[in-house]
Amino acid sequence: MPDIPEPRWLDAEEQQAWITLASLIMRLPGALDAQLQRDAGISHFEYLVLSGLSMRPERTMRMSDLAAFSEGSLSRLSQVVSRLEKRDWVRRTPDPTDGRATLATLTDAGWEKVKASAPGHVEEVRTIVFDSLTRAQQRQLRDIGRRIMRAIDPNDRCLDDRLDLS
Repeated sequence: MPDIPEPRWLDAEEQQAWITLASLIMRLPGALDAQLQRDAGISHFEYLVLSGLSMRPERTMRMSDLAAFSEGSLSRLSQVVSRLEKRDWVRRTPDPTDGRATLATLTDAGWEKVKASAPGHVEEVRTIVFDSLTRAQQRQLRDIGRRIMRAIDPNDRCLDDRLDLS
């Protein structure tokens, strides 16, 4: 029988860091979602979809790229985009360059919704995340996040300093 290596247990300091990170991962989305629901009547995921489109040329993106950007499955994105279409914030059309793909486009009404929602969302992000950190700690947070993301997915776009969303 082959030797099974002993698990690399976390020491006390690592355990405290892990519990803090896990708690942050679980609670931050809810805090951001609560602010957007209260102030804008949309979920954080809906905001990510709308803002992702708003940052693109012609406010348009392939659904598959939008799913990757928003860290959601294509089926979840499709359901959300259906709700956003009913509010006239997003429009779907076939991709003229590839009939198998679908494009999502932010409408003028959707653009107005992003502009109205963004200030409150940015203020909440600033209050929850950035106000209590020094500039050096903000850079450390970015670097730590990138190192963890590199371990999860070395090709993730957040690893790019330019964060070119095109």
